[in-house]
Amino acid sequence: MDKQTKLIVIVFCFIKLTLHLVADFNSGFQGDELLHIETGKHLAFGYMEFPPLIGVLAFIQNLLQSESVFVHHIFAHLSAILVLILVSKITTELGGKAKAVFLVLLCIIIAPAFGRSQQLFQPVVFSQLFWVLNFYFLFKYVKFLDRKYVWLLTFSTALAFLTKYDAVFFIFGVSALLFFKKTRQALLEHKFWWNILVFILLVSPNIIWQYANDFPVLKMFNRLYETQLDRLTPLQVFGDLVVSLNPLTLLVWGAGIISMFHDQMRRYSPLIISILLSTALLAFSKGKGYYFYPIVLTILPFGGVFWESIVLTKRKWAIYPLSFVLLSGIFLIPFGMPVFPLESYLKNDYPYEKRETVPGGQYNVRFEERYSKEKWDETLNELKSVYDSLPKTEKENTLIWGKHYGQAGALNLFGKKHGLPHSFSLHGSFYLWFPTGQMPQTTIALRYSDRTGKRFFEPYFEEVIPAKSIYNPYAKEEEDLWQTIFICKKPKQTYDELKELFKNRVFE
Repeated sequence: MDKQTKLIVIVFCFIKLTLHLVADFNSGFQGDELLHIETGKHLAFGYMEFPPLIGVLAFIQNLLQSESVFVHHIFAHLSAILVLILVSKITTELGGKAKAVFLVLLCIIIAPAFGRSQQLFQPVVFSQLFWVLNFYFLFKYVKFLDRKYVWLLTFSTALAFLTKYDAVFFIFGVSALLFFKKTRQALLEHKFWWNILVFILLVSPNIIWQYANDFPVLKMFNRLYETQLDRLTPLQVFGDLVVSLNPLTLLVWGAGIISMFHDQMRRYSPLIISILLSTALLAFSKGKGYYFYPIVLTILPFGGVFWESIVLTKRKWAIYPLSFVLLSGIFLIPFGMPVFPLESYLKNDYPYEKRETVPGGQYNVRFEERYSKEKWDETLNELKSVYDSLPKTEKENTLIWGKHYGQAGALNLFGKKHGLPHSFSLHGSFYLWFPTGQMPQTTIALRYSDRTGKRFFEPYFEEVIPAKSIYNPYAKEEEDLWQTIFICKKPKQTYDELKELFKNRVFE
């Protein structure tokens, strides 16, 4: 990588980090993030929805004892920067120079998909990082057939699996090495079965945990297929992918797909077949559009090299109109991450989304982190007023039941400064951390619903009294329009019995 290329990478890393820091300032937490932060207080070899690595990262961030969005995005931001560096390295390994790297990194910057997915503290950004890192080691192995890259690939793939289970799709793609005589012979010489054994040993604690807990991840996937994935069509997924990546970037990653079949790329056939196998399995599994983001990150370098080495060598002037077209895509950045305050977004960007509001709503804001600061401030203030209204004898043992794990996570993150008690939930991984023993005579409950939502709690208490309802003008779904606080008295069962009742309802 020459000095000019390194300078381009540094500039794009600076731009990328700046955008994320600005977004931190203008946003709160997305609901899933609140669950992930909570995992840091409950380190384990697995969780109901995802592998254990996110819990380790959350534990480290939690050591700072901060409610700051920035603090809880530290690892996400580091990963986003490393993705840029690794994609640049792959591009140069393919033969690309400054222009190719510039085009590839510009596509990542202007793609709303890589804005939000790399902004939030979720396994998604770490999955992208490990996918690109694995592809880099795979590339180096195909190029040099050096045993050390097989071992590096083994360890990084194990980390990828312990980050997000979509690593299975990458692993399936790696089987492409067996289709080519050169790489197959090298694998046999390097006794690759030892790598498989080490990989299994590294991921076995999580597999054992899943087995011991009756494979909750499979139940989650079943629920996901029932409610979402089975309703998706390939055309819909592809359309969503093109839009989320910014349609202008199709000029580069589309060229990348074309270049894979060019004679110049024949020496990288194992890599190309690996990408195609991963894509095919993911498509067969009815993956959502964002499941394909890591694959696009491995295709972009091919597109950058195609433009630089095939098109621009004969038409050097073409870099200027191409760059201008791609640069015009910066206007889509605010649609992927909150680089502007909520008021500015509602005034300048939201009208272009043309989203229909739910009955009773004022706006249909797609991403809750845009308004969640306001949402949780109001919610916790109302909870505090309800909690303070209880007699002193009841307050001593009262806990808060957050029906959604995001609610329970928010209350545990922000509740202490409001003087609120601990929150529990039976939703997702919170089920693992449920209290035991006798329930107190009074429980405060919170769920997404209007006052009729008390029906959910009535089977478990003699009295369920709606206390406060909190309106959300930005709800994108009707069920999110209201949060209602209930005072629940005289429980009909113990905590242990209640947990058993929800054994098969964890993902409702």
